[in-house]
Amino acid sequence: MGSGSSPRESTRGEGGAPTALPAGRGRAEPPCRVLIDSHVHLFPPRVFAALWRWFDRYAWTIKYRLESEQVIAFLVERGVEKLVALHYAHVPGMARALNRYVAEVARAHPQVIPLATVLPGEPDARAILDEAFGPLGLRGVKLHCHVQRLAADDPRMDEVYDACEAAGLPAIVHAGRAPAPKEPEGYGVDPYALCRVEAVERVLRRHPRLKLVIPHLGADEFAAYERLLDEHEHLHLDTAMAIGRFFDGARPSPVDREVIRRHPDRILFGTDFPNLPYEWSTELDVVRSLALPPADEAKVLAGNALRLFN
Repeated sequence: MGSGSSPRESTRGEGGAPTALPAGRGRAEPPCRVLIDSHVHLFPPRVFAALWRWFDRYAWTIKYRLESEQVIAFLVERGVEKLVALHYAHVPGMARALNRYVAEVARAHPQVIPLATVLPGEPDARAILDEAFGPLGLRGVKLHCHVQRLAADDPRMDEVYDACEAAGLPAIVHAGRAPAPKEPEGYGVDPYALCRVEAVERVLRRHPRLKLVIPHLGADEFAAYERLLDEHEHLHLDTAMAIGRFFDGARPSPVDREVIRRHPDRILFGTDFPNLPYEWSTELDVVRSLALPPADEAKVLAGNALRLFN
């Protein structure tokens, strides 16, 4: 796990060297009303370090280079009562260790709602999920189409969806096209060719009982995913990075905001913390700026996650 140092001392500069937080960054925001961050990444230190190297080369500069215990402390200090811990395996044989790691973190930190991962099609994939959903007590599974180089409707995914349906647990699947890496070789596949909303629609038709969460509001096919929300009662979207003025200079756009306003029962507040290029509070400020009815805001910020992850 992490070193347990204070979040005020835990960012890292180029090459992973520890650096001090910028002035003001260490101060906690005023305590939020009930707040759940439904999109937080927790990895063992060596995996986090590898991810940061990848981001440095292919994506963006991460402001918060925090290890797992530091991530938890940072969010709890800012009023987050629960956080959904996501991770993903990109090679066979990696998922079981990651699942056991996040289960251990959750046992030490009751604020953590831990999810599993698996590489679809790897040997013993169903056994890995049976352990995750059974003895480890993990509350769903995270898949990443870009990293795992699989379309959402790839037949190898069906085993995972079947396991989630049987357990009544959600699958969180990064099946949107954005964000794409700066260089094509970043993933070894073209996300714009691999990921299309039509693939997700086929999944929903094949698995009508599947509780499916698509991160980033489905970026960048926002309108198409909103249509699917109207047609499939078990589909949810999370807000991570989609309303943070990052994907392009026009964010947050009216279409992003209207998805939240029209579907408060199916939108989860999430941030993608700690792998952010901007302030953690950015997207929370946007959600609050929408002036949703209080009951709807409570659903987006906490209630929908409590219901979905049980």
